[in-house]
Amino acid sequence: MNDLRRIIWLASFPKSGNTWIRSLLAQYFMPPGQAPDLNNLRNFTTGDVRRDFFDAAAGGRYDGSTIADWLEMRPQALRLIAGSKPTHHFVKTHCQTMRVGDTDLIPPEVTAAAIYIMRNPFDLAPSFARHQGCDLDTAIDRMMNPDSMAGTAEGIFEPLGRWDDHVTSWTTAPGLSRHVLRYEDMIANTGKAMRGLIETFFRIPVDKPKLARAVRATNFDAMKAFEQKHGFVEKPAEMKAFFAKGQAGVWRDDLSPAQVGRIREAFLPVLEKWYPEMLKETAVVAGAA
Repeated sequence: MNDLRRIIWLASFPKSGNTWIRSLLAQYFMPPGQAPDLNNLRNFTTGDVRRDFFDAAAGGRYDGSTIADWLEMRPQALRLIAGSKPTHHFVKTHCQTMRVGDTDLIPPEVTAAAIYIMRNPFDLAPSFARHQGCDLDTAIDRMMNPDSMAGTAEGIFEPLGRWDDHVTSWTTAPGLSRHVLRYEDMIANTGKAMRGLIETFFRIPVDKPKLARAVRATNFDAMKAFEQKHGFVEKPAEMKAFFAKGQAGVWRDDLSPAQVGRIREAFLPVLEKWYPEMLKETAVVAGAA
């Protein structure tokens, strides 16, 4: 039997930089002039919610409507995704690494490695609220809900769970070769973050001119301008714009002290591990609530 451990997962909680890293990788690894634009990223990467793979797994039209329907079809759909290219390739996911019943959502038999992109929950909350088409408090509730779920209208689900559980599941999954990127570090110095990924994860020398071109082509202003001109096919219908601010530290303006306190209290252990530099300021702000 062919070895199907070909998937390199590009994993994240929604609105944490997944589109950005996919665009960066496409611009870097594809020949000049051949990298797909934002509306054709599936020509470089694929995703675990693609209906065509579920149709193929079902042997016809996939008509799932329940979690059970999706779980029955997901293992075969992932095998088809893994086998769709002859070697390692990137697959986007927002699923948590967890086992539901007898099904591993991220099966070792199709997994080669993972790149996990995280974003601090204070900045994530306003962006997630826009993504979900809800108010901030509801978005924060969903980030704290262990049963939080996303997915498509065709009955293909994405179990997100809590933000902290999502981070922990991916960053501690046993036996998983992984590279962790923080969205904030990518904003602060995109080139440095990408050099670390290329050199330590892919273990290849960095082509500096190619990297510089990739960074220029995928800066936030360029992606925002593209969406304004052409639209973005992955934008949820309830969102006015997928690319809104693309900054770190927006929580200072967007969140109330009470909301900062809620997030801080709910996710403190993971914040202590991954965002220790935010502990002092968020404690001061939350104390004003």
